[in-house]
Amino acid sequence: MNSIVVFCGSSEGKIEEYAEDAFQLGQTLAQYEIKLVYGGAKIGIMGALAEGTLKANGEVIGVIPEFLMKKEVYHPNLTELFITKDMHERKMKMHELSDGIIMLPGGYGTLEEFFEMLTWAQLGLHQFPIGILNTNGFYDALLQMMHHMVDQGFVKKINYDMLLVDMDADSLLSKMKNYSPIPVPKWITKDQT
Repeated sequence: MNSIVVFCGSSEGKIEEYAEDAFQLGQTLAQYEIKLVYGGAKIGIMGALAEGTLKANGEVIGVIPEFLMKKEVYHPNLTELFITKDMHERKMKMHELSDGIIMLPGGYGTLEEFFEMLTWAQLGLHQFPIGILNTNGFYDALLQMMHHMVDQGFVKKINYDMLLVDMDADSLLSKMKNYSPIPVPKWITKDQT
């Protein structure tokens, strides 16, 4: 992996561990010479992630839509900053710039961006490793819901197994480096059209 897109909150959350783990992930990415691709903000978990990478002399590429330039307060010291016209273009650019995906704690936007990339993998549009850094068990309830989707027949177990989850940045990156893409069967056959 040369670059990883990280989806995370523009807020800090209620416990310091969220920002601390984001900062540590940034440092770890720099240590492994993996470029960080992220939402371009200098605030919240996003800001901690970027600072961790930059302080360890890593490369940080921000991708931010025009309308969020002021709201998310873009980071002025990035290696590179792409400004897109909207959220859809932002996600496509992030996808183009990365070959791995990680989700840290965040809100609706974080989930939306992550699940779109996960859905693309499910449909066979990419085969990037997909990780969740589950700081302080933040995503335990979400993972339980996803298990429920499998149990109820809405998600195939093979697609759930694409997810790599860990509470430690080094361990998560190790899992991602050793990831073997799961063969994705065609969703629609000629008989179904």
